[in-house]
Amino acid sequence: MAQGFLLKDHLFNADSIGDLAAEFAAGLPGFDSACFYRDVMAGLAQRELMARLEWIADCLEPHLSAGFPEMADQLQAAMVPELDPDLQDDDFGRFIHAAPGILAVRHGLEHHRERALDLLYEATKRFSMEFYIRPFLNRWPEETLARLALWAEDENYHVRRLVSEGTRPRLPWAGKITIDPLAPMPLLDRLHADGTRYVTRSVSNHLNDIAKFAPDLVTGRLDLWREAGAQVPGELDWMTRHALRTLVKQGHEGALKLLGFRSDVPVRLTQLALESDQVAPGGALEMTVMLEAEEDCPVIVDYQIWFRRKDGNLAPKVFKLKQGQVAADKPLQLKKRHVLKANATTFSLYPGAHRVAVQVNGRVLGEVEFEVLG
Repeated sequence: MAQGFLLKDHLFNADSIGDLAAEFAAGLPGFDSACFYRDVMAGLAQRELMARLEWIADCLEPHLSAGFPEMADQLQAAMVPELDPDLQDDDFGRFIHAAPGILAVRHGLEHHRERALDLLYEATKRFSMEFYIRPFLNRWPEETLARLALWAEDENYHVRRLVSEGTRPRLPWAGKITIDPLAPMPLLDRLHADGTRYVTRSVSNHLNDIAKFAPDLVTGRLDLWREAGAQVPGELDWMTRHALRTLVKQGHEGALKLLGFRSDVPVRLTQLALESDQVAPGGALEMTVMLEAEEDCPVIVDYQIWFRRKDGNLAPKVFKLKQGQVAADKPLQLKKRHVLKANATTFSLYPGAHRVAVQVNGRVLGEVEFEVLG
């Protein structure tokens, strides 16, 4: 990522707001695109990413009817063509097209539920409405789940993905939902057999969310799906690995077994060496790992870095290293270069003692200390 890159400016800028103004002008006769553009741009710079979505909706509202049914008709009339149904993956849409979802929540949640859900249905074919279905799940849980059950059968894969993504217990950036986190499981039972990776990735991420508070339920469900045989075996294998990634890092025995690994694998760590035990922020921790075994053993090798927090305590973060096999007659040597970012957006580096540990099939086999320089 280039230095100085800001996602909010990449998504919302003069060009993208100009595109949005032109789209509404094309769909709504008499729409004052110049005024809308000026208003949005005047308040854009000082706002963060998610606040910019709300600001765009704020600036759009004065140009639309006050009554929600008429507003919804206008929003649909200005929608761009649906996202390409042939891509079938990684086609999230443009953030500038979030306004229908925001306005559906503002003006349709209480008194126009069905029309608002219709609007979300159309809008999610252009930009995922995963953030905006959640207030409806909170306010109208039974009715919204019933609508989602219909959408799980929809021909459009963006609609089907919304069913899983919008009901995730721990959806990033999104507001919380208050329904029973296991209530959507029947929807996942339907969607796990989907033929589109964009949908099955969401189902797997959803299961990974659930695994953080109901791990055995997740492994049991994956077992049932395997027995049902509704999904292509190769795709279900991929889904299983993706859904169990947190449990594997935690060494959950049932997850490891489902993936064909033993938690008590007879592997020895015979070397864990660092090129240097002092690393400056922005530098790299370079390690060499050697594993040996007396019999052929399939392994998932991870490494933990125990980062120093501001309060001086250490907290671990697990990273993937290798999935493979240790042969009885040949040690497995692995090398890793891990850059300690000096300006990471999700955490800060603090000087002092840290440590790195190697775990095999969820079991820590050894660790060494290193120092992050100030």
